[in-house]
Amino acid sequence: MKKRINNILKGKFLVDEEAFKNWRMIIFLSVLALIMIASSHRADEKVHEIARLKEKVQELRSESVDARLKLWKLKIESNVARKMEPRGVQPSATPPQKIKVKTRQE
Repeated sequence: MKKRINNILKGKFLVDEEAFKNWRMIIFLSVLALIMIASSHRADEKVHEIARLKEKVQELRSESVDARLKLWKLKIESNVARKMEPRGVQPSATPPQKIKVKTRQE
């Protein structure tokens, strides 16, 4: 038992007669390890991309809300009247009237 462990630690299993089987297994396990590392790296990149996109969506939503609020404030009748005063445009003193059109029946 001690001799086997000593041979493994010294690497003799890589140079003896049956070393080809051992090398195939080592290469196979190395390729699997590389595939796992690459897969994990891609998954991490995707997680970071998702987090970045979520932050961007939140930022764009807040910008949208701010723009909607500014537009609402600009559309208020008193603000429109105040901005049009220097041009000489004033709100009408008389309210608008509805025009009703009657259709003729022949």
